[in-house]
Amino acid sequence: MSTLGERIRAIRKQRKMTLDALAGEQMTKAMMSYIENNKSKPSMESLSYIAERLGVKVSDLLEDVHPQELREVLKTVENIFTGESEDKYKQIIAAVSPYQDRLDQGYEAARLLELYGRSLYYAKKDGWNEWIDKAANLYEQLNLTSRLSAIGIFQSIVKYTKREYDASLSLLLGERTKIEERNGLIEPITRLDFDYWESLLQFAVGNSEEAVRIMDEGIKFSKEQQIFYRIVHLYQLAIVNAMMNKDVSSIQYYERKILNYGEFADDRDAIPFTNFIKIHYLTTYEKDYGEALELIQVHHDNHGIDESHTSYSFMQEKGKALYGFGRYEEALECLDKVSIPDYAHHPFDLSILYEKDAYAALCHMALGNKKEANHAIEIAVENIASMPRTPYKDFIMETYSMIKRL
Repeated sequence: MSTLGERIRAIRKQRKMTLDALAGEQMTKAMMSYIENNKSKPSMESLSYIAERLGVKVSDLLEDVHPQELREVLKTVENIFTGESEDKYKQIIAAVSPYQDRLDQGYEAARLLELYGRSLYYAKKDGWNEWIDKAANLYEQLNLTSRLSAIGIFQSIVKYTKREYDASLSLLLGERTKIEERNGLIEPITRLDFDYWESLLQFAVGNSEEAVRIMDEGIKFSKEQQIFYRIVHLYQLAIVNAMMNKDVSSIQYYERKILNYGEFADDRDAIPFTNFIKIHYLTTYEKDYGEALELIQVHHDNHGIDESHTSYSFMQEKGKALYGFGRYEEALECLDKVSIPDYAHHPFDLSILYEKDAYAALCHMALGNKKEANHAIEIAVENIASMPRTPYKDFIMETYSMIKRL
């Protein structure tokens, strides 16, 4: 197996180039000599420069990739993927691209292909699914069930983010069946991933009974196995379902569970999430606007107004409470500040957020702005039309009928 330096030297000589000519203005003759003699390893930037000077692709220089080299690349890429850099997907694409056509065997190759495909997707570039499929084929050859499952779930989530809920659920169930038929029992963490996403998607398509069954099985399995990997997500699904069914005892039960887990796991989202549930229940079902406003103020005093931790909006709840007190202009100011975050995809989240336009319509009607009221409620109806039935959809449609009658 030839080394990187040997391949560079061979191509340079084929091109009848001197070391000086290859070094150009960005490198030195001495450095090029070190690289060709394998006494120095070029950075990816330098390697790209050398390939450009030689008139070849970087992958041509890396034709023979030593397993240890792939392990080092994977270690670097994994660190980037789990990091917080704003351009981490761009970094991963740049790091893996030179190797992409040489990744044809072994775990390192499969994982690099997977991370490359995911990064292309998150960077909104075409062709990501081709590399994900190649990774899946390698995982299947290696019989790595957990990674195969992760890819299947990822592909399902892609459809979910496009709000193709039925297609997403169908794909997830197909992947789950394939894994179960192949391996019998699924390892616990993988099973909990499937339980969480299946229950979430069953809710998304309106199959509430099946969603609750899967959700309850996941919670029970977590407790039996003492594996709490997905427990807080399942509790959150449970408490939202209880809230929409006005099941106060279950709301209080799951609130305690979420707070206990939050304290145990140092989860900064636990208190804000349960605060929202309390406030939302007050504004939506109990119509206790005074207590809601007090809790909103306490929440903002303790946690500020950064709502990045949740798909839900405390500002929207404030607007609803102000509407309840007849403070319509103040309510509209709050409701105008509410936007749909890019990461909100579930019908429950979206339906709650779509209420903002219905409340804005009610405020405008109270202020005598009929044209603005009609415009706002039409937006709400258009947004909610494809969502399954929820109390929020019912409220929007009832508001629409009321406004159109006036």
